[in-house]
Amino acid sequence: MIDPQDITGLILAGGRGSRMGGVDKGLQNYQGLPLALHALMRLQPQVGSVMVNANRNLGAYESFGVPVWPDADSDFPGPLAGFLAGLERCETPYLVTVPCDSPRFPLDLVARLAEALHAQQADLAMAVTREADGREQPHPVFCLMRASLMDSLVAFMAGGQRRIDRWTGQHRCANVLFEDKDPGASAFFNANTPEDLRA
Repeated sequence: MIDPQDITGLILAGGRGSRMGGVDKGLQNYQGLPLALHALMRLQPQVGSVMVNANRNLGAYESFGVPVWPDADSDFPGPLAGFLAGLERCETPYLVTVPCDSPRFPLDLVARLAEALHAQQADLAMAVTREADGREQPHPVFCLMRASLMDSLVAFMAGGQRRIDRWTGQHRCANVLFEDKDPGASAFFNANTPEDLRA
């Protein structure tokens, strides 16, 4: 099994927040605290250490008491740039990512991803939920990966690629199904808009 101390957690808070009106989504208030701080408090007990990927308001994120790293490219290139920022600073064999805008992800998220990655001898593991129509919906930003994938990601992005599913599709991936009862899709609900946040 994978020791949680061998996993570094990364909170992805580097997006534009376009659908939130351009505000820094991770700093939006949810139940009295910034969204990203909820994610931090939920992730911290599951891993050995945590860092944040952010491209604005770095001082505000640094006040959470963990390292904060921006993307190498200041053009908000997407989650893969956040993955890369984390992998470049990761000092453990594994990195797990969660977005800043899903404050209720499962408390056993990392343990279940790690169990599947180990059992299937995979390169990465990601959360999957089942839609109402029975389709499985992957959540690639909830991803546990081997830190050794950094060179692959560097090469992928150097080729001008940004699509997260195209990169993960190049590697052996363990899909971990989180059913409604545990608690499933609602746990991965993300606040993309002010209306989502109020809901």
